[in-house]
Amino acid sequence: MRIALIGQAAFAEKALDALLQHGDEIVHVFSPPDPPAGRPDALTAKARELKLPLSQPTSFKTDAAFEQVMALDADLAVLAFVTLIVPERVLYAPRYQSICFHPSLLPRHRGASSINWTLIAGDPETGVTWFWPDKGLDTGPLLVQKKIPVAPNDTVGSIYFNRLFPLGINSMIEAIDLIKSGSAPRIVQDESKATYEPICRDEHAKVDFSKPAHEVHNLIRGCDPQPGSYADADGRRIRLYEPSLEADSTNAAPGTIVSIGGDGMKIALAGGILTIKRARIEPDGKKVAPAELNSSGAIREGMQLA
Repeated sequence: MRIALIGQAAFAEKALDALLQHGDEIVHVFSPPDPPAGRPDALTAKARELKLPLSQPTSFKTDAAFEQVMALDADLAVLAFVTLIVPERVLYAPRYQSICFHPSLLPRHRGASSINWTLIAGDPETGVTWFWPDKGLDTGPLLVQKKIPVAPNDTVGSIYFNRLFPLGINSMIEAIDLIKSGSAPRIVQDESKATYEPICRDEHAKVDFSKPAHEVHNLIRGCDPQPGSYADADGRRIRLYEPSLEADSTNAAPGTIVSIGGDGMKIALAGGILTIKRARIEPDGKKVAPAELNSSGAIREGMQLA
């Protein structure tokens, strides 16, 4: 199948490898413009290494972009981690139109931070979706969907890289085989089950230790690694990572650091004790074991986080 690949980052790079191994012809690669400094995007680097036709548009909304895609005579466009808006006329230009990856069980958790909000909401399961994109935001008909359970201490980073990423690549090949066979479904999304959340930013990441333990735990893991949930530690902002929740109780007020040791920092919550294995004090960008912050005097047992 003649495929135009639109995407970025490690996911799109792996998608390119998988498509080539599958025997598909990559007629063009579309990736982000090179940054002013530093390394180019992973997909860009791979396309250059393989000497594939490459474009790095800042927009797909122009007539020139539409005409370029039309001229490719592609069978299909594969959108593998795309942040630019791709208009309908471009999506519909290939012979079989376009398919798009989304790391949630659409129509639940539409939007750019779907994994964050899956964990923050405490969903017991999640998965990946390949769908036929249209002019809406993650609203097109479903093609392939795969479910997995959410583990109690999954973070955005762990569930994406360990499970959703490989599941997305494998299901992409399944989707393409369905299209080739002429049996690819177009299942209309149930709007009554649809949710949409904004990009998860600092405004959503402040920890409220008065909330129940499971809500605090879900927020921290749902913001790990980005944007990083945070609290106030004697006037300094501390970011919290790699949380786990225990049902143990303590008489300490919620938000109190009850111990700091080799296994992490334990914080009293309303209905449990939270263990944090990594943290950082801003403006330092390095995540370290809480014991290191304790040694430097940045945190201490008995400190009240707020």
